[in-house]
Amino acid sequence: MNNNFAFNLKRIRQEKGLTQEQLGKLMSKDYSTIGKWENGTRSPIMEDLLKLSDVLNVDLKDLINTNYHSTDKKSFDELEILFDKHKDILTDDDKEYIKFIIEKRKKEIDKELGKE
Repeated sequence: MNNNFAFNLKRIRQEKGLTQEQLGKLMSKDYSTIGKWENGTRSPIMEDLLKLSDVLNVDLKDLINTNYHSTDKKSFDELEILFDKHKDILTDDDKEYIKFIIEKRKKEIDKELGKE
């Protein structure tokens, strides 16, 4: 499994408002297993991928595609440059949280403008 899966799983889980522990319970797995999937040290078997897709209510391709929710690649490239400049103080979780906030705000704006 590639790191795209790890990134996508974490992002989708966070979008659904679930903790690793909550997702673990829904999957009948320990939260540490979810953490290992999200940091890329372990990969789920196909049965677990299918269950994740069902539990998270997303298409399987959204879990493994490289472009899940990357609606504005350019802005995330710019963020990566900014993150690199501040790599001494930002954790990976900080970076994911910042990206999540930006994506959430974009959705709110689109909704206000009637684009959704």
